[in-house]
Amino acid sequence: MKVPSALPPPPPNFSRRKERILELLAVPDAEYSDASPKGSVDAGIRDLIGEINALDGFVTTSSCAGRVSVFVEGRKAGNGGGMEAEEDDAARPATLAAVGGKGGGGNWLFVSHDPVVDDAGGDVKSLLGLRGSTDCEGERGDAVENNPKDTRLVHFKFEPMILHVLTASLEHAQLLLRCGLQAGFRESGAINLTSTTAEAITPIVAIRSMGLSFESLIGIQEDGVTKCTVSNDYLHSLVRIANERFEENKKRIERFRTTVLDASSPPKKPDGTEWEDAQARRERKRAEGLRRKAELQGQGQEGGGTEAGDVDLDLPVNTDFT
Repeated sequence: MKVPSALPPPPPNFSRRKERILELLAVPDAEYSDASPKGSVDAGIRDLIGEINALDGFVTTSSCAGRVSVFVEGRKAGNGGGMEAEEDDAARPATLAAVGGKGGGGNWLFVSHDPVVDDAGGDVKSLLGLRGSTDCEGERGDAVENNPKDTRLVHFKFEPMILHVLTASLEHAQLLLRCGLQAGFRESGAINLTSTTAEAITPIVAIRSMGLSFESLIGIQEDGVTKCTVSNDYLHSLVRIANERFEENKKRIERFRTTVLDASSPPKKPDGTEWEDAQARRERKRAEGLRRKAELQGQGQEGGGTEAGDVDLDLPVNTDFT
């Protein structure tokens, strides 16, 4: 699908990169792997990714439809007492990578890219990957304070959709950013806005919204033993809030999809028909003329070869002369 003529044509360096990326995305799901816990493109935005990649000047480089997760954070840094930097797992490069938890040796206990089916009377701890954890609700955090390096925190986290898109020009990036902001992804932005080489600028746009994100500490892990520090009611509340955020996230994704498709379609005239530039109009008129000429030639052949302009008059002849 072509984007409106107001956007410049994609430069060669963009077209080469897009071709390579689409080859990776064409790999069957059973063979595809990336850096995410799931290891493949999320079903919730697969159609959106296909529609964006079908547009001239755009190609997705990483994505996450949105997720809820429970994870044990990574190891403490050696002597500084601070945590090692966590990887941005929501931004998933389309390359082979081992499936694992958070940076620094952390691990995933639960991950879902869809709303969580939570039975109010069910075992919510098992549902969230906390099966076998001990309860220490209401206890003081002496273990964390006295031996911080050997204690890891357990997080419950919801993250909305994040989408990285390589664009063919600053104009393409601006169009996509405008669509993201209008759809409610207010923290969207772009990088690679300048070039240090002779190649054309190809910005990368991140479509994201931190306003829907939320996180809560729900436990600790000591010597490999996980302890839940909150009540079942609190866990049920977290799941309910995450499911509500999933619904809002879904609405924003659909708004973004609609806005992108509308913005990339040819503009409409007041009568509802598509606007066309002078070149397109000339080509259309020429095609219509050739088609009309062919139709007239066909009609002439069906008429038994009567030349154009001849008129066949069938009039009676009066032979009664006086």
